[in-house]
This record gives sequence, C-alpha cells and structure tokens, in this order.
Amino acid sequence: LADRESVGAELRLNTAVVEHMLCAFIAQEVTKVGFRRVVVGLSGGIDSAVSLYLAARALGPEQTYAVLMPYRTSSADSLDDAHACIEGLGVPHHVVDITPQIDAYYAQGVVPAETDVAADRLRRGNKMARERMTILYDFSQHLGGLVLGTSNKTELLLGYGTLYGDMAHALNPLGDLYKTQIRQLAAHLGVPEPILAKPPTADLFAGQTDENQLGYTYAAIDAVLAQLVDRRLPPERVVAQGFDAAMVRRIETLVQRSQFKRRLPVIAKISERTIDRDFRYSRDWCY
Repeated sequence: LADRESVGAELRLNTAVVEHMLCAFIAQEVTKVGFRRVVVGLSGGIDSAVSLYLAARALGPEQTYAVLMPYRTSSADSLDDAHACIEGLGVPHHVVDITPQIDAYYAQGVVPAETDVAADRLRRGNKMARERMTILYDFSQHLGGLVLGTSNKTELLLGYGTLYGDMAHALNPLGDLYKTQIRQLAAHLGVPEPILAKPPTADLFAGQTDENQLGYTYAAIDAVLAQLVDRRLPPERVVAQGFDAAMVRRIETLVQRSQFKRRLPVIAKISERTIDRDFRYSRDWCY
C-alpha cells in the first residue's frame, strides 16, 4: 500500500512549471520553422481544451485557431463545452459538420457494412477521426499554421487513438503527460468546470466513455504505466506493489501491440543511408 501511495505522488505535477515549459515549447517549435499560428481540433474534451489553452497563452488567442468538427451523433454538451473554451479565451474558430461527407462515403456501399455493432462503431470512429484530421490540415494550409496535437501519454502508450487521425499532428505538447496529469494541468489553466467533471470520452456513440471501453480507470492505468514505462519495472514487480495481475498483463500487452503506432512507417533498407535509421538529422538541422 505504501508503494502504491508513492506512485500517486509520482504523478503529481508542479503545474506552474509544466505550464511554463509547454508554452515555451509551443512558441519555440512553431516560430523556429517560420510559422506564427496553430490549428487545434476542439472536441469539448479535456485534452483538446488543454492544448487550446496552452497555445493561446504561448502564441496569443488571435494566433490560436479552433476547429469544431461534430458528427450528427456527437454530444451536444461537448459542443457547448467547446464553445465555452472559445468564448473564455477569445480565440477565432470555425465549425465544420462532417456528417455529409461521412454519410456520403458509407452510402456508396463500396465496402460492406460491418455485421458486428462494435466493429462498425470502431470503423466509423476511425473514419471520422481521419476525416477530421484532413480538415485540420486543410485549415493549416489555408491559415498558415501548424496542427497542434492533443494525444496524451496514456493514449499514446495504450494505442488508444487512430493512426493518421487524432494521433496526427505537427507538434504535441501533451504527449509526455498522463491523463491524470492532464486533469491537474487543466484545473491549473482554468479549463471550464464541466470539462473537468465529465468522464473522458471519444464520443463514438451515446454513453461511451474511455474508462468503460478500456476496462479500468485512468488513475489505475496511469499508476501501472508509470511503473512499467517510467521506472522500467518488470510486471511482476508492479504486481508485487499490490496492483491486479490481470490488469498489469493487459496494460503491458496493449503497450507492446501498439508500438507500430508510435513510430514512423518502416522503410526497407537498400542504401547506406536509409531515412528512418541512418539519416537522423534533428528536425531543425537546416535552420
């Protein structure tokens, strides 16, 4: 029990310091490649809200552009929460209803509909996530801004996201913060209370929540991930701390199976300097 309590302490943030670091990160990474603005896909959830708040503080509200992309089954409350962020910060925004383009694609019947309800929801959710990202990159081109990521460390480690969908971005200020840490930072930044209070959800269908889908609370998941990833403890050591063995095995499996989502596509090696393994200049080597 003492070990588990110390794990909780490990996940507590100095939110003022983290805010300063992440705002500096956004400002530096955006401006050093010749841009002044970012584009954020705002869902009404806590992750995208935190990215928006950080960007507005780092670059200014006028250089932070929010794009809301609801589908016909999206939660009206989430849309209201997104508007609350926009109004509170005074950032410019645009609403794009993705219903027509999603429904038009499936109406063609090019690929047969899934017979399993869960599989159909997952497939449509992935399609919507990728459709939204194409819209964000179109706004990026139009406005001359970079797409700001909204995926947190928990989601990235578990593979709980859509490749080339919500996991795509030009830079990501949240990727080294666990979900429970995002909540701490959100409270510090003044994110609206309804966003802080509601259960995290991908809004794939009515009543869906992340924790129900994952099978465990984020608090429990993050505590295990902190031991497996940050402290590099073997699973048996984590279980010895009092964590459920089945949960630890499940989380370890999810991290291992989703490794392909956390790296660039593998390139077959032919030459002496293959891009993904030999040609490793840093991002800003030519500036």
